[in-house]
Amino acid sequence: MSETVDTRPGENRAFLRRITLATAWGEGLDGYDLGIISVVLVLISKDLDITPGVLGLIGASSLIGIFLGGPVFGYLTDRFGRRRLFTLDIVLFLVAGLAQAFVGEGWQLFVVRLVLGIAIGAEYAIGAPMLAEFVPAKGRGHRLALLEVCWYVGFLASVLVGYGLLELGLGWRWILATSAVPALVTLVLRYGLPESPRWLMSRGRTEEARRVVARYLGGDAYFSTENFAGESAQVAGFRALFARGVRGRTVFVCVFWACLVAPYFAIFTFAPQVLDSLKLSDERAGTIASNGIAAVGAVVGLFLVERLGRRQMLIGPFWIMAVALFVVGFWSGAPAWVVVLCFAAYAFFNALSGNLTAVYPAELFPTEVRTSGVGLASAASRIGAAVGTWLLPIGLTTLGVGPCLVIGGLLCVAGAVVSQVMAPETTGLSLAACSAATSRRGPSARSDRLSRMAGSAPAACPPRRGSP
Repeated sequence: MSETVDTRPGENRAFLRRITLATAWGEGLDGYDLGIISVVLVLISKDLDITPGVLGLIGASSLIGIFLGGPVFGYLTDRFGRRRLFTLDIVLFLVAGLAQAFVGEGWQLFVVRLVLGIAIGAEYAIGAPMLAEFVPAKGRGHRLALLEVCWYVGFLASVLVGYGLLELGLGWRWILATSAVPALVTLVLRYGLPESPRWLMSRGRTEEARRVVARYLGGDAYFSTENFAGESAQVAGFRALFARGVRGRTVFVCVFWACLVAPYFAIFTFAPQVLDSLKLSDERAGTIASNGIAAVGAVVGLFLVERLGRRQMLIGPFWIMAVALFVVGFWSGAPAWVVVLCFAAYAFFNALSGNLTAVYPAELFPTEVRTSGVGLASAASRIGAAVGTWLLPIGLTTLGVGPCLVIGGLLCVAGAVVSQVMAPETTGLSLAACSAATSRRGPSARSDRLSRMAGSAPAACPPRRGSP
């Protein structure tokens, strides 16, 4: 898929394909680890004889880990560089993935899944920013959206592999441990990748950055065209995320991401139980179908992100998802075909707009705090997702499925309203110009392109603030 992105004369296409593939596999690994647990939760509950509350904690453990791993690894990556931590988090995936085969009690599985969540949070904080800092402005949204496509493909693959291995009689521990296989592949792909030249520029290491660009990307022409010189040489911490001119972007990214993923994880982690509560006869087929539709939605979004623009691709789907969940939530006696149609619409449009969770965060934060900002946003998004995943099995037995889905619909409404007010348009802008956008429309894409053609910093790119 990444090969369909246009490149410019002088670019090292082979390296751009490699960095895209290495990052995409990491994102697919995230989806695989988060999806595989949904296949075996029922078996875990019976085998370990645990309560619904503990089962919910196990289901939410990875999300809790993301809450911890995103900000911590994001800060460390801004402080010490992208390259080393881009590999270290995959080592953590590999070790924790294999450890799942040896758990004997519920608390042990919770701890191992928590460590996996920390690795996933690290990947969210590092992966998309790392890719964004190498690739050209033209087609950047397409490449970043590819990461989310791979996430959904990984999630779907885990469901298919999990159910297939169950049919072969394999135990749930070894099914969970299969996540070590894609982790090993990802580790091989990342071996020997260079440091981000934009991060080097943000540390004042201009000559090193120029050497990386010359060797891997396309020399002085690429350096000038992609406005690497527009990067400010300064060190900033978490406080810079809440400085004037940046805090609005921090709030927007945290809120829209949380409203997208909170209902999704709650519903699809416990998809068999939700579908059973709605009296659909074949929960397994429903789980596979809903995740398959989500993968299709992500692929469609991949090809729309540069055509529709970021704002349109986010706001409209939020309203459609809200309507879909409200219909099933309020219509208790809805026919099976209506339920299926609404879940299909929700899965499709959630995945379509979900591509922007890789695009917007990587574009809107300045380089000196990019991974910190993405890590913080991924953590904030997982607060709601973890709480929802923990509470959903309890809610299904106390409130019923209808009120749970209505709550999910209200979260989608909140996301639509916040995005309408706060989402900037970043399509076609250089990465430096994106991170300077403070209005809904942001800097002019046309003026930014003209500035980059002239080899100068965009006029719409004022000096950025560091820590107050």
